[in-house]
This record gives sequence, structure tokens and C-alpha cells, in this order.
Amino acid sequence: MKKAIIYVHGKGGSALEAERFKKNCPGFEMIGVDYREYLPWVVEKKVRDTYEKLTSKYDQIYLLANSIGVYFSMLALQDMPIKKALFISPILDMEKSITDTLEENNLTETDLKNQQEITLGRKTLSWKYLQFVREHPINWQIETEILYGQKDDHTSNEVLNDFVGNHNAHVTIMENGEHWFHTKEQLAFLDNWMKKTVES
Repeated sequence: MKKAIIYVHGKGGSALEAERFKKNCPGFEMIGVDYREYLPWVVEKKVRDTYEKLTSKYDQIYLLANSIGVYFSMLALQDMPIKKALFISPILDMEKSITDTLEENNLTETDLKNQQEITLGRKTLSWKYLQFVREHPINWQIETEILYGQKDDHTSNEVLNDFVGNHNAHVTIMENGEHWFHTKEQLAFLDNWMKKTVES
């Protein structure tokens, strides 16, 4: 049986990260989705195009996605027969992520609508983006394994628990893990998690 994994990186990441993860998934081809713009209507098409190129070549397709790549992947592949999904530090509720950021900065949706775009440090909020998120709800029914750092500052425990409680999902939490798994200890934990969950 020919099996492939689509890898969708997070912000600041690269499709080349797929090379690092290949060793954790023997028997699989791993194909990274290359994108530079972080707009859902752009990345959705790239992820979907990658999936469609692989469907005739492989018997089973899995998904590995990281951070905001999780949101883009769910948006693009929610109606596809993905065998299993592995999410690392996932952004699970994009609408809440945007509205929480507004609230944390003492801004309202009216402010965003009036200005259309608001830049906060390295992050830019867009009214068009928020409207797109609301107009394209996600209905995720695929079996999913989640790796979550205890100190993740992007996705709250509340959002994580809500997702796990309403989806076919199981979560593994790394004590003292962060949103970005980058230390030697964190990467070893990630590798071990991936080896155990990819075909469990």
C-alpha cells in the first residue's frame, strides 16, 4: 500500500521541514506544501492542489500540520478522505484567535472594520481575513492526534479542550513545552510522539 503525508508548515516555516520529519514515518512519502503568503484563500488552494496531485498516486493520505498550518489544512481538506491527521501546536479556532487579539489590545471589531488592517508588532489583523474565516466555517471529522505544549501561548487550554471534546481527537501534552518545539528536549519529544501516533 502506497502512503503519503502532506506536511503544512507554520508561520516562518518551510516545506523543507518535511525532510526532517521523514525519519519518523518509515513507509511514507512526505510532501511539504510550499507557501509564503499567510492568506487563507491563497494557502487553501495550495494545500488542496497538493492533495489532488497525490490522490491518484497513493492509496492513503495522511496530514501533518503545524501551528497556523493546521487552520489552513482543516480549511482545505475537511471534505477529503484523509486517513489521519497529526497536529503540532495547532491554531484550532482562528476566529477566536483574531477576536482575542483585538480584545487584548483594547480594540473592537468596529475599529478593525473602519481601518481594514491593523498592525500590532509583527502581526497584522485584517477585516477581510476575519470575514473570510466567518464565511468559511470548518467541520473537521477526521481522526486527529494533537501535540500541545503546556506553555503554548497561541492556543488556550479552553480552545484545546473544546476542540478535543467535539472532535475525533486525542491530545498529548508536553510538560513545559512551548508553542514552538525547538529545543533538543522538545524535538526529541515531538519525534517520539510522531513515531507512536502516525499509525497507532
